[in-house]
Amino acid sequence: MAEGPTRTGKSRGNLPPLDLYVPEPKFRPGDPVDYSHLEIPAAGKLARPDEGCPASETWPLTLDLVRVLDENDAAVGAWNPNLDPETLRRMLASMALTRAFDDRMYRGQRQGKTSFYMKSTGEEAVSIACAHALASDDMVFPSYRQQGILIARGYPLVEMVNQIYSNRADPLKGRQLPIMYSAKDYGFFSISGNLATQFPQAVGWAMASAIKGDTRIATSFVGEGSSAEGDFHAAMTFAAVYNAPVVLNIVNNQWAISSFSGFAGAERTTFAARAAGYGIAGLRVDGNDILAVYAAMEWAANRARSNQGPTLIEHFTYRAEGHSTSDDPTAYRSAHEREEWPLGDPIMRLKKHLIALGEWSEEQHAEMDREAAEQVKAATKEAEKNGILGHGLHHPFHTMFEDVFEELPWHLEEQADRAIRERQSKFPDWKD
Repeated sequence: MAEGPTRTGKSRGNLPPLDLYVPEPKFRPGDPVDYSHLEIPAAGKLARPDEGCPASETWPLTLDLVRVLDENDAAVGAWNPNLDPETLRRMLASMALTRAFDDRMYRGQRQGKTSFYMKSTGEEAVSIACAHALASDDMVFPSYRQQGILIARGYPLVEMVNQIYSNRADPLKGRQLPIMYSAKDYGFFSISGNLATQFPQAVGWAMASAIKGDTRIATSFVGEGSSAEGDFHAAMTFAAVYNAPVVLNIVNNQWAISSFSGFAGAERTTFAARAAGYGIAGLRVDGNDILAVYAAMEWAANRARSNQGPTLIEHFTYRAEGHSTSDDPTAYRSAHEREEWPLGDPIMRLKKHLIALGEWSEEQHAEMDREAAEQVKAATKEAEKNGILGHGLHHPFHTMFEDVFEELPWHLEEQADRAIRERQSKFPDWKD
């Protein structure tokens, strides 16, 4: 067998030795934080192209940042969606409810009531704004941090908690990891732990909608880390080639579990800039500015619905807490990153905007937070009647064999019966 090339590690002739570059985050635990390297443009400075424009007209926007809320808490510029105060209050309430839900479910996990949870703290504007900008029957192919879309669409909190606890009322019968919801009636596709698979699924669904002559579009979300997966690029290719009516979102929250965004390519250019490589429209938006996110999604949705093709949106935001309840972010990033994040907190920014409009107050905000906490508490107590982790209140054992075949084949019936008998022999007191 022929031997491979000898790797001496020495230079040849006048050529220097090759050097492998490995990205490194700017801050590590204990380091001071300086975000001066980020270019944060003034709010309202970017033009809003026509929704039917050539995709190339949007490409300069992929290197900039669409922003609406300025330093004085005013909505400014061509991207201002001019939403009425009542809509803004509903969006604020949905963000507050999402955060209250996250906080209680996090405590529930720490109390042993469930095995796992993932919060969306600091990213609520992405889900809530998108839910409001889309039609209620548009199909969402989410990642695992879009619980705000379900909440904004009115999905029952009790059902969400049942799924998290995997109890006897869990609509998914304990077959999914906690927080991986599925709600067909709410246009919310099953969340998958296999990252980025939802992107080609969304494109395929959108293509099918176009084939049928429907009017519904699809949208999907991945984190910036998942944008390095092959599924991301397969989806982009199909979306571009077939002009699919889909909005593809990259939620750039700076961290993919414990790997910073540089490992997915953030040091080379923006994630939104990938749109240009595929010849589709692209936008980069301040993900903590709910008005900017709404405006971007509304623009892209209108474009898709009018047969102008797909749009890639990068939501520039920050994951304020750990990746999940299994994660300790203090092990890999500076504790000061969250408090120094230059784009602030999405809830506080909308709150200040409403107060500046004379449509909100500190007292109303405190009452809203109290009501949200009580609503989540009531839903949790109701769901706990159906069981929590390890308390034996679960779906009947036989259901693990169901819901794949319309009629269960004989060999699976035999396997199910044998499994139940063996379980009863080992645990005489066991009842299904």
